[in-house]
Amino acid sequence: MALLLVRHGHARPRKEWSGDDRSRPLSAHGLKQAEGLISVAAGFPPVSRVLSSPYLRCVQSVTPLASACHVDLELMKSLAEGQKFSEAIKLVRSLAGADAVVCTHGDVIAEILVSLADEDRVDLGPNPRQAKGSVWVLEGRDRAFSSARYLPPVVVEPV
Repeated sequence: MALLLVRHGHARPRKEWSGDDRSRPLSAHGLKQAEGLISVAAGFPPVSRVLSSPYLRCVQSVTPLASACHVDLELMKSLAEGQKFSEAIKLVRSLAGADAVVCTHGDVIAEILVSLADEDRVDLGPNPRQAKGSVWVLEGRDRAFSSARYLPPVVVEPV
């Protein structure tokens, strides 16, 4: 069983977006990354849940996957940018052992990974990454994790 921790795909640049940041969408490249998540998930047991930050760029990142897996997309405020990281960590720990996908932001992923490394002694490798559209495959059970493996984005970020 694997929990797939996804960083949202490439979004429109903040400096080019004048609206509410929660509504900032994926770029055309990010939409391709979202489609690429379907092939990533195909290499794992069937996904039973897809959870996402309510920010549009996260929702757009996993909507194609949720549709392909015939599961509802669950919006979780605790996965939003700028929230208490402890709530996101608690949520991820509650999913240990589940075949689920969680989509969130870079700052949240960084804190989750620090927690796994510090508290569970999970080896993240010499240079943990979290590129937009990337996935961390987390293995564990009973609210704890035993391993983590990084998968780069299927569609590489533009240079």
